[in-house]
Amino acid sequence: MSAEPTGPRLRVGIISAGRVGAVLGAALQRIGHEVVAVSGVSDASLRRAEELLPGVPVEPPDSVAKNAELLVLAIPDDALPGMVQGLVSADALHGSQLVMHTSGSQGVTALEPAAAIGALPMAMHPAMTFTGRPEDVDRLSDACMVITANELTGWSVAESIAIELGMEPVRIPEEARPLYHAALTHGANHLITLVNECQQLLRDAGVEVPGRVMAPLLSASLDNALRLGDRAYTGPVVRGDSGTVRGHLRALSDADPDVVPGYRELARRTAFRAEQSGLLRGDVAARVREALDEEQA
Repeated sequence: MSAEPTGPRLRVGIISAGRVGAVLGAALQRIGHEVVAVSGVSDASLRRAEELLPGVPVEPPDSVAKNAELLVLAIPDDALPGMVQGLVSADALHGSQLVMHTSGSQGVTALEPAAAIGALPMAMHPAMTFTGRPEDVDRLSDACMVITANELTGWSVAESIAIELGMEPVRIPEEARPLYHAALTHGANHLITLVNECQQLLRDAGVEVPGRVMAPLLSASLDNALRLGDRAYTGPVVRGDSGTVRGHLRALSDADPDVVPGYRELARRTAFRAEQSGLLRGDVAARVREALDEEQA
């Protein structure tokens, strides 16, 4: 659950009603702020605005910005600098505004044109995956809000908003944003790719409901990794079962050769981390790497 309101209620503008923007707008409304306008162009964005922000006018970005005390820019990373500069050029921003963006990889430098006219810039990335559905509003309270600002007031305001939303604020310096975002992307997005590849391979092996087989194993693996770090490793690589690794490579090559490079590289990384953490002796790790480097006949 979100915290009780602790500050003044704000007139909020959302650019745009994508998965993140619509959900954040609904969450801000829930804690008493007023979403006065939202922008959206695609059919999906308009549907989300209607579902999550019913009754909120859909307006062009410059109109959304002019009427907002807190402007939320929930747009693709590459579009952010151009949007900010465009709003400034259109006199849609003013010095008394709070301007935040939700990009994970960019900090407050992307908001420099707004800061130059006196607006308070804040980079606020909700560290969760979004579907754009109502249940995301509830999930926010389990997530962290990763914040970057360039002055004390910005840090304080951003943290207050995060706490109001029921989220845990986490500070990240400007220069660390790209690495922070790369880490989350590597973990979250590539996990989905890995899980879906595994599901397809299980179907090929004759498992009708792969999710039922995988769920307990994957849930335990994730929990163990978060609690135990490298000590959570199990499986043939960590056991030094190079023969099993060779068998896996043959089976994967027959079923879906495109999966093989990913398996090899992840297994190499597993062997490296296991050796570095003392779980795998150097000579055994060498045998595993030899098996991984062999070309299949």
